[in-house]
Amino acid sequence: MDSSKKFWRLSSEVFDQRAEEYDRWFDDGELFGIEREALLGLTTPLIGPKVEVGAGPGRFAAALGVDLGIDPAMAPLQIAAQRGVTPCRGIGEELPLTGNSCGAVFLLFTLCFLEDPRKALRECHRVLRPGGHLVIGMVPAESPWGAHLTAKREAGNPYYRQARFRTPAAVTQWLTECGLTVTEQRSTLHQPPGARVVAEQSRPGLSPDAGFVILVSEKGKAQSR
Repeated sequence: MDSSKKFWRLSSEVFDQRAEEYDRWFDDGELFGIEREALLGLTTPLIGPKVEVGAGPGRFAAALGVDLGIDPAMAPLQIAAQRGVTPCRGIGEELPLTGNSCGAVFLLFTLCFLEDPRKALRECHRVLRPGGHLVIGMVPAESPWGAHLTAKREAGNPYYRQARFRTPAAVTQWLTECGLTVTEQRSTLHQPPGARVVAEQSRPGLSPDAGFVILVSEKGKAQSR
């Protein structure tokens, strides 16, 4: 088994084994609602077909009108199918899609679980149509929530054992390198980890204390001859 396949098998194994437990987590508290509302509050028009890479049980995909959910773990995809999301097994570094076939691609809490995030971003660029958008939702490494989840990983939490959190600055640089231009940024979850989380409105731009940020980038439109 090559290293990339070994990595995604290790990364997705816990989600296969605990798919129902992981799905129930979304019902516990306000976190999912805060993140979902931030995504629904984006001002960028997102057209279809819409794909989520790392769709898991399809909570975000169903809320965002995503057509196709891609994930290496089959058990969560079966739950996503019950929510009306077409399931497809695959990994971000080798998307099972033809070039220029998608209007919008979502990477939500997925970059931190990828062995080669830059390769995955190049794949997203490949499958997007000119003028299409990539939406990244992430926990910034330098934020209080990034430190909190990194500590969980180091303590042996099974869900985060393969997670490597990134900074928005690094991800923005990677997007630029693969031909995507950031056109919208949004921040939310300005509450510290460990406290009772309450509903919160997202804000435009990047906030250094935000536990969840969104980067929307656009693939350049084809040049006319």
